[in-house]
Amino acid sequence: MDILVNLDVPDLAAAEALYVAAFGLRIGRRFGDAGVELLGAQVPVYLLVKPADSIGAATRPRDYARHWMPCHLDVVVDDLDAALARVLAAGFAQEGDVREADWGRIVQIADPFGHGWCLLQFVGRGYDEIASISA
Repeated sequence: MDILVNLDVPDLAAAEALYVAAFGLRIGRRFGDAGVELLGAQVPVYLLVKPADSIGAATRPRDYARHWMPCHLDVVVDDLDAALARVLAAGFAQEGDVREADWGRIVQIADPFGHGWCLLQFVGRGYDEIASISA
């Protein structure tokens, strides 16, 4: 099974520049003016042009203001401080402080198109520091 990440954006050129600068992704295929494939992560990221106020899921119009999402994406990094500086310089916004946990460090960020993300830096055994064996 493959998983693809599709992000609706109102401005393809701005989104492409943001994600290439923030995460070091590279351009794969282009789909005319409708989208672009970004490579360099474990799954491809597709930026898909969808105008604001066009109909999205459940007949609701798209809104690119920051919004709560029941799904967000995590980016695992080796150096959270350096990665945070890079994404902020690219145009992401930091949402809250860097938090420490037994498994590592985390900070919430958002892109200018309303999508929520987290940067994670694992320490020790990562999630295995808190995991239990299920029956």
